[in-house]
Order: sequence, then structure tokens, then C-alpha cells
Amino acid sequence: MLNRKAYFIREHVGFLKLSDTFDILDPETKEQLGIAKEKPSTLMHVLRFLVNKRLLPTKVFVYEGDNPEDESKLLFSIQRGFTLLSSTVNICDINGNVLGHLKSKLFSLGGAFRVFDTAGHEIAMVKGDWKGWNFRFLDMSKNEIGSITKKWAGIGKELFTSADNYIISLRDEPTPEKAVLLLAAGLAVDIVYKESN
Repeated sequence: MLNRKAYFIREHVGFLKLSDTFDILDPETKEQLGIAKEKPSTLMHVLRFLVNKRLLPTKVFVYEGDNPEDESKLLFSIQRGFTLLSSTVNICDINGNVLGHLKSKLFSLGGAFRVFDTAGHEIAMVKGDWKGWNFRFLDMSKNEIGSITKKWAGIGKELFTSADNYIISLRDEPTPEKAVLLLAAGLAVDIVYKESN
């Protein structure tokens, strides 16, 4: 799954849901490649009734295939601690070792965050447009290396749910290590930075 240049991300719709699940699909065939499932602790589930979930810790696990209960298919996880003004999100391998991290910018029109590798070197920036719907992956020379584009889901879904559909696309064939960081960055836009309840 980590050798692709494009992913279609489809959020599951749910009424008063306390955690998110996303299908990771092939953009052309809609074949399911993987699934991303948020698994907050019981305490965090309870706190979400009282506190905006963007401020609380969360963990999202990304699996190959369509079964988030099959731990043998785990590819990586995205983990964020408590946050107030600026967020740091760790991207971890199946053993919990940090592969890289994302650091949000404190002030940015439309949203932005930096992507760092294991050694702490910045490899990309993810920068949103003024609406915060579409994002561009930029390398250190400000060249666009990929994008996150929101897809229209229909008026009923757009008006009455917070569920989103979007496409993550990369310009060049990524290495598996870079694909993990950029796929995690794309998922983090919605799961970690955009959700408000």
C-alpha cells in the first residue's frame, strides 16, 4: 500500500461519533487499500463530552486491508498528546518507534504544519489555502511535491455531517519511508487538525 502516488480518503459518517474511521481507497478503482481508525482511551472518550477533542490526546492506527482489528496488518500510527496552541504529532512504526513527526505552525491562514523525518530534519511543509480545504506538500525549496484536495460529497453530507472525502496525491514515486510520512500528514490534516467535536 505504501508504494502508491495517490490515495482517496473517505471518512465514515456517524451520528455523535466519538472516534473517526477512514477508508483508504484507490482513487481510480475505489478498491480498498487500507483503513485508518482512531482508538482513544476510555478516559479520552469520556473527556470528549466535556472538552473539544482537538485539545485532547489521540491515536490513529493505519492498517493495510479493511480490518482494523487485524494487528498483523498494522502499518503505522499517528499519535498526538495534549495540545493548546501548537500541536506535535508523532508518526510511529508498528513497535511504537518514532519515524518522524509533524509540528503545526502557530499562525497560518488556512493551516500549515511541518513534516520532519526520524533525525529531525524537515522534509516538507503542508500548507492550506485560505479556506483550509486544499493543502499543498512543499519541499524545502518550496516546490510542490504533492497535494491534499477536498472532494465534494453531496449537499446532505456536506451540510449535516463533519465527514470529509479527499485525495492525497504525490508528484513522484515516494520511498516507503517518505510515503508513510506524507500519508500520515494527509490523514493528520483531518483527524488531528480539522476535527472540532
